[in-house]
Amino acid sequence: MVCHEEASTTDRPALEAFDVSKRYAERDVLCGVGLVARHGQLHGLLGPNGAGKTTLMRVLLGLVRRDAGTVSLLGCGQDWTGGSVPAGVAGFVDTPAFYPYLSGRQNLALLTRLDGDEGSGRRQRVGQALEQVGLTTPADRAVSGYSAGMRQRLGLAAALLRAPRLLFLDEPTSSLDPGGARDVRALAQRLADEGDAVVLSSHDMTEVEELCAVLTVINHGRVVFSGTVEALRTLAPAAVHALRTSDDRVALDLASQHPGVKVRDLSAADGNLEVSADTGALDAYVIALGCAGVAVRVLERRARSLESLFLELTADAGRVEPNSPAPCDPSDGSQPSMLAR
Repeated sequence: MVCHEEASTTDRPALEAFDVSKRYAERDVLCGVGLVARHGQLHGLLGPNGAGKTTLMRVLLGLVRRDAGTVSLLGCGQDWTGGSVPAGVAGFVDTPAFYPYLSGRQNLALLTRLDGDEGSGRRQRVGQALEQVGLTTPADRAVSGYSAGMRQRLGLAAALLRAPRLLFLDEPTSSLDPGGARDVRALAQRLADEGDAVVLSSHDMTEVEELCAVLTVINHGRVVFSGTVEALRTLAPAAVHALRTSDDRVALDLASQHPGVKVRDLSAADGNLEVSADTGALDAYVIALGCAGVAVRVLERRARSLESLFLELTADAGRVEPNSPAPCDPSDGSQPSMLAR
């Protein structure tokens, strides 16, 4: 597909998707989803398994026809009727698939030809992509002998062949060992630092929090939050800790004297107290316990504050209003959006 607009300019978002909906049989998979991602930005797409993240990725890459909504990639309006994604857009969804009897290098060479690249530098580009994802050594082995993690790396190499300015990564670290996951995160961060837009889907709040400054949270096909991670932190409840002391009765009494500290008695379940408090209030409470002669035997973080909010946002689709909020673009001064709960 040929785009006659200036897709290279960075003042317009790399991705603009509004009111995207998709229905399979009797089930609404996406309901008015919106997402805006800018150049130089790692945008997290967060949600539990089955939330609709992969379907949204498929729609954005033109692999699935949407029932409603508009999508613009790199400034190009797309209707996905007989066209291909614009140059500079790449990504993968689910587990990347390749010809098993060909080597990793041969698969990538074939993909470049299918993409219309017959240039003399094709072999060099394949080599560079393999090097970027750490597959140089096994590149000439048949893909049938690759592990799931190696296939995931090869999928990323295939995306990098297009020199993407807009890159979609669907759960890119799901099959990787810790070292491989670290390398993929570092690569995604480097691409964003160089001015590319990266949309990374995950169900791991910690991964998204570490990587992304902006995120969209979806659950059961609806957006439940859109905005910056910092804005999400302002909405997050206090962190939750498990607490064991030498005198839980006194610990409960002291909690009532400390604003910002909530303590629940879970002794009937597991013998713990559960403390909700921000860092400053928790420090003051622990010091007060010591001054009162109460020993703190266990103080263990049970859930980070953002994890707690993520669980709350995605806990019950029945509490979600029927219309999704408009996607937030922090660069234009808009405020984060959440559904009424």
